[in-house]
Amino acid sequence: MNQHLPASPELQDAFRTVFRGHPAGVTLITGTVDGQPVGITATSVSSLSLDPLAVSFSFMKPTGSAERLLRAHSLLIHFLSDAHADVAAAFASSTAERFSAQQGWVTAPTGEPYLPGARAVIRVKVADTAHSGPATLVAAEVLEVHNLQETSALLYQGHRFYSIENALPLASEEEHKHP
Repeated sequence: MNQHLPASPELQDAFRTVFRGHPAGVTLITGTVDGQPVGITATSVSSLSLDPLAVSFSFMKPTGSAERLLRAHSLLIHFLSDAHADVAAAFASSTAERFSAQQGWVTAPTGEPYLPGARAVIRVKVADTAHSGPATLVAAEVLEVHNLQETSALLYQGHRFYSIENALPLASEEEHKHP
């Protein structure tokens, strides 16, 4: 068992400040567990591997929606557009209404809650997990990709949601490739 020293309050505050200023794309991860829809807003989704095709994400707590999602047969990861800021905020709150008809939810043929207006939706199954304190890092195998839409991505920074639509490109990878 790994032992770790607790971080000082000053180090914790500095760490929070770094990530509060680091923008992240917003997703909703949904599944069906015990016949009930469950979902959570997540900004930690990343590509992990092309072979096998996999993504990673993390949950901060081992309880509530996160614990239930880890028991789902498969999950849908919805990559949100800026039109979904209210939906993302609702799923980030433990008291707001989720899966309402006004939000546009339907049930996917595979049984998960599905938001048809999302920029993209990836269906995954959990392949492996690792733990750090109460947090869980998840590696998930990609089963399907749907809804590829050219719409503005929803971002999260400093406890607020933003549209990337009016952001200005500053450089590209193409400009910096070597011959």
